[in-house]
Amino acid sequence: MASLRKRGKSYYAQYYIGKTQKRVNLYTESLQIAKEKLRQLESALYLETDIPLPTRTPLIKVVEEYVDYLFTVKSDKNAQKIVSYLRHVFGPICPKLQIKNQKISDKAVKRKALRSIPPIEVSYFEQITTTDIARFIESVVRNKGVKGKTANRYREILTRLYNWATSQRNIVLPGGKNPASQVERYKEVDPTITYLPLPEIDEQLAMLAGNLQMQTMVAVYIYAGLRREEAVWLTSADINLNMGLHGMIQIRAKTINGVEWQPKTHKNRVVPISSQLRAYLDRYVPMKTKEGWYFPSPEGTCWDPDNLSRDMRHLNEEADLDWSCADFRHTFGSHLAMKGESLYKISKLMGNSPEVCRKHYATLIPDSLIESVEFPTIKKESAGDKLVFPVFGGASGGGHNRWYCAAAMRSSFDFGVGGFDNAMYFCLRCVHDFGFSLIRVMSFGRQGPTGPALDRIRNPLAPFAYRRNHGDNLSIGQP
Repeated sequence: MASLRKRGKSYYAQYYIGKTQKRVNLYTESLQIAKEKLRQLESALYLETDIPLPTRTPLIKVVEEYVDYLFTVKSDKNAQKIVSYLRHVFGPICPKLQIKNQKISDKAVKRKALRSIPPIEVSYFEQITTTDIARFIESVVRNKGVKGKTANRYREILTRLYNWATSQRNIVLPGGKNPASQVERYKEVDPTITYLPLPEIDEQLAMLAGNLQMQTMVAVYIYAGLRREEAVWLTSADINLNMGLHGMIQIRAKTINGVEWQPKTHKNRVVPISSQLRAYLDRYVPMKTKEGWYFPSPEGTCWDPDNLSRDMRHLNEEADLDWSCADFRHTFGSHLAMKGESLYKISKLMGNSPEVCRKHYATLIPDSLIESVEFPTIKKESAGDKLVFPVFGGASGGGHNRWYCAAAMRSSFDFGVGGFDNAMYFCLRCVHDFGFSLIRVMSFGRQGPTGPALDRIRNPLAPFAYRRNHGDNLSIGQP
């Protein structure tokens, strides 16, 4: 049996598991609600099912176990990023959330807050409410000026934390609801994409003519669309100049000197080398290193991506240019989009999802939508009522004069006696709805299709003119 106890204004449920006494906060000041929760508890104890009452788990314990889980299932780099968000939300409440190197941490801060942002402070994980999370994210947006995408990232990380805690640690939340998922999402706007026009591509590469390695790296970013880290992790074995027309670049996972590296999407891909890029690769000879780096650092090791960006920024500042590696990568996608390549192909080449490419490059291909808004039309010639259709025609047959439409020779539809107008309308609908470029209309009599119609089927590319004569009779001729 379970019983109710009141401490202060809150009601508690007291019960036994074996010989151990348990006392759980029911988080209510209402006696009726407390009695209903007590009834649910007694039912669960009798049926030996999960107890529906909220658990009481120290926040530090949950966070520490979740951080251990992150480093088990994610790469160290991605896990560290999530830990930095958790540190911001809860503060350095445990050793796993404490900063190991303050200088590196300060360097990684992109936007400093106008005022200090207090973390969420509670003793128990189940005490955090939707209001606590919403107010914290609002404070981040207000004091750091972050965009909706970053605000939603906080919400996403906390939602995953609560989902993991409830599914993997049997934590029961008040009301059974994830408080982070109840926070309203912020509106995200499409990102502003900058890229190099063709004349500025030449200017950028010409400026680096005195630094052959940096010039070749920039050419790879521009003409192959690689991410910054993808280029610095290239080895000579990843550049195959004998594959395809001009060669191929292989972006693939690898382990070098005990360090494992994966592409951002954890999917390997191959990017064809263009003729423009091949010219730069032919002139470049990589420095020999033990690991076979294709673009080694001056020390002969793998470039640190931040150091690469710093050196490239200094070179561009001297030439009064302000392009970055991200701009070079977007140049690849932007020019392919303006050339008319599909977003699906661009996404495959760049290692993105089609949705990401749509956000980045869809506005650059408006011309591809121009013909999509046009309805099919019937062109009238000046002489009489002669109508020219971009379809195959048939002649009137003897007998019943029943009109049929065979769409792309796959199926036929009977329009009945005298159904010429219906048949013509259906043909135009076929052209519009199904994308058929040729529609064949034939008149069937008692003996089947008439001779002229059968003759014309052998030459489906020939356009024909239709002339209404008397009744439903039809004559055929070249327009």
